[in-house]
Order: sequence, then structure tokens, then C-alpha cells
Amino acid sequence: MKRILTGDRPTGPLHLGHFVGSLQNRVELQNDYDTYILIADVQALTDNFEKPEKVRDNVLQVLQDNIAVGLDPEKVTFILQSAIPQTAELTVFLANLISVNKLGHNPTVKTEMKQKGFEDSVPLGFFMYPVSQAADIAIYDANLVPVGEDQLPHIEVARQLVRKFNGIYGQTLVEPEAKVGSVSRLVGLDNNAKMSKSLNNAIYLNESSESLKQKVMSMYTDPNRVRATDPGKVEGNPVFIYHDIFNKNKAEVEDLKERYIKGRVGDVEVKQKLLASLEELMEPISSRRQKYSDQTVLTEILHEGTKKAYATAEGVIDRVKDAMKLLRL
Repeated sequence: MKRILTGDRPTGPLHLGHFVGSLQNRVELQNDYDTYILIADVQALTDNFEKPEKVRDNVLQVLQDNIAVGLDPEKVTFILQSAIPQTAELTVFLANLISVNKLGHNPTVKTEMKQKGFEDSVPLGFFMYPVSQAADIAIYDANLVPVGEDQLPHIEVARQLVRKFNGIYGQTLVEPEAKVGSVSRLVGLDNNAKMSKSLNNAIYLNESSESLKQKVMSMYTDPNRVRATDPGKVEGNPVFIYHDIFNKNKAEVEDLKERYIKGRVGDVEVKQKLLASLEELMEPISSRRQKYSDQTVLTEILHEGTKKAYATAEGVIDRVKDAMKLLRL
């Protein structure tokens, strides 16, 4: 059976951007692939190294979020990244195969460095995390990596590194492919191009009913529409983008769009109907969350998955060292 490897940084609860970007793919593919899900605590420390408690405190939260959306812990292997030392070994080997200049031109790294204000003070760990991400993928012989659109440059780095390694040392590592979710990128509540924790424009998968209502009702809409009787713009309007993605009643969505354009429906009604759709989406997620609320159970799931993944990684790193003709003592 072919293998999936994907993961999340434990810096906070997961949100709807994660859901449409890769979580849905994981759920749909878990019956057809050997699915490995990485809780990427080492990667999270690249820009949270001064806040280790934040990372540690969110490990089980991220695990719970994955299970809550429908991933079956009986089928899926959940892994704690920091417990797999073979990844660090492979990162060092792969780091020899890429230049600093090439990493510096990675569009995702450049964007995130700018967002975080790193500029010339970027930590080396953060700067080279596309290499460690490539090692995360390769150490488990992953064939497929479900990701959001913004992560595609990293997968391309992984593919290039695997090809270069195999070209030098012989066919050793599996070259992965990326799979983007049904929605490549979810706009933020504030109309920012991306929903993000750091931008504070996200709806989280553990959102309370009251908080969900407050966020939906305060969403950015057409700024030029003063009254409900004014003709409104649907294209690029976050509320309608969300309706298109989350509202299963497509006839209702088309009716709302038509009336909005003609100035026959107010923002309040449009948002209330979106809220109903999101509540319908969140209800089973909330139910599964309650079922897996025991931290002892979650810890055991992570322990068992990590133990299995360790054995896989050990086999791959042995193969890598043999290919590189390293002296084995």
C-alpha cells in the first residue's frame, strides 16, 4: 500500500484553512493509503524557540483536531516529530545537496520571513526548514503529501533533493508527489489572502458556538455597500467565498447571490445562513472531539504511532547510510 505523509505545526488549534487545505484529503484517503500524520513540534520551534511551552501545550490539541475531523486512530499513524532522531540525521545529509541561495529564493520561505519580520535575523532552523520537511517526507518513504497551495514550493524542494540524492548514491529514497485540497487557499475573515493563526483571522475547529457566531457576523463583506438596498459585490466577497465552499444548499447560495447583487438582501441574512452551514459542519467535529477528550488516551495514540514510525524511519536511515557508504560501527 502506498503511503501518505503530512502534518501540522502544534502552535495552536487547527482552523478551517487547514480543513479545506489538507485535512479533508487526509480523511478521504485514509482507507486507500498507509497514512502517517506528523505532529511537527521540531518545526514549530523554528519560530517559537523562545516559547517551548506553547508548542508542547498544543501537541495533543493538534492530534485531537485531526481525530475530530474524521481521521481514525485505528488506521492512521500519528507521530511526534521530536521523537524520531533519524529525521535530524537525514536533514544533515540532504542539506549538503542544496545551496543557501536556492533556499533563499523559496517563495514560501520569503513570504513567511517577511510576515515574521525576520529579515537578516532569520534563524538558520527556520531558513532551512524546507530541507527538514523534505527529510520528514523521505524518512517514511512517503509517496503522496496532501498540502495547502502555499506548501507546494516545499514539496518541490523535497522532490529535487530526493532526485539529487538518488542521482549521486543510487535509487534509495522515494520521490513524493503533492496533492492540493479542493480549495487551494482559504481567504481570511478579514479578506486577507490566507487564513492564519498569526493574522488572527481564522475560525478554529474547536471554536465555541458563541465565538463562531461572533466571528461570522463580523466578517468582512463589500466595503462599498452601506445599506441592504445597495447593489453588492459577490465576487471576492469572503462571505460568499465561504458559502461556495461550506454551504451544501447550492440553490440557496445562488438565490443569496442574485438578491445581493440587486440589493434585495442584507449582510445579516447572508451571514446568518453561512453561520447555519458552518454549525452543521462543526457539529460532528465537536462530537468526535468530546469522544477523544481524554489526554491519557490521546497520549497513548501518539505513543503507539511514534513507536511504529520509529521502526520505519530506522529502516530508511539504514538504507541511506548504506547507499552513502558510511562506515558502520
